[in-house]
Amino acid sequence: MIHDWAHFFASPSNRELVGDQLAEHAYLALLPLLMGTALAVPLGRFAQRVPRARGVVLSTASALYTVPSLALFVLVPAVLGTAQLSPINVVVALTLYTAALLLRPVVDALEAVPAHVTSAATALGYRPWRRFAAVELPLAVPVLAPGVRVASVSNISLVSVGAIVGIGGLGRLFTDGFQRSYLTQIFVGVALTLLLALAVDLLLVALLRGLTPWTRQEVRR
Repeated sequence: MIHDWAHFFASPSNRELVGDQLAEHAYLALLPLLMGTALAVPLGRFAQRVPRARGVVLSTASALYTVPSLALFVLVPAVLGTAQLSPINVVVALTLYTAALLLRPVVDALEAVPAHVTSAATALGYRPWRRFAAVELPLAVPVLAPGVRVASVSNISLVSVGAIVGIGGLGRLFTDGFQRSYLTQIFVGVALTLLLALAVDLLLVALLRGLTPWTRQEVRR
């Protein structure tokens, strides 16, 4: 097996292929993570603040997340009018999946913020949106972070499905390797997908620590 891997990476064309697909895979997974999070936060805030809308918003998100990813990859170009092989289709589909997955964690995270903290911020003159951005959202990060980490792994996994409809990423190593009965190429794709997921998760953990320095101080105490 080691000899096969060495032989695979000995080829400059294989190294270039792997590098290109890895970069594209990361792009197709992480851009929707950022966009989906940015979409989920205001929607989750709305659901938290408007009890009548909460059930509808969360139920819609749950229903959307049950749609098979392959079906969504096919439906998006039909709705947007984009080319069937456009990366935009994967970005839009995974943005919707990310937002749907994170809506409930956003609501739960915001509700976990202590009421006396928000009351104190209001007493200090914070207007609702300033209080939300400067007080509530930072305090909600530790509760929201696990959901974001799950969404990142989910996106990295789902990008691979895009190879079935001809969109790039490490999934193309799976499909090409399967068609050629080249197991080494398949294993390389699987290993790099796992390593990418691990690297992104470690990056998110480091980012969380940077955004919530007070949690480390509490642990030291």
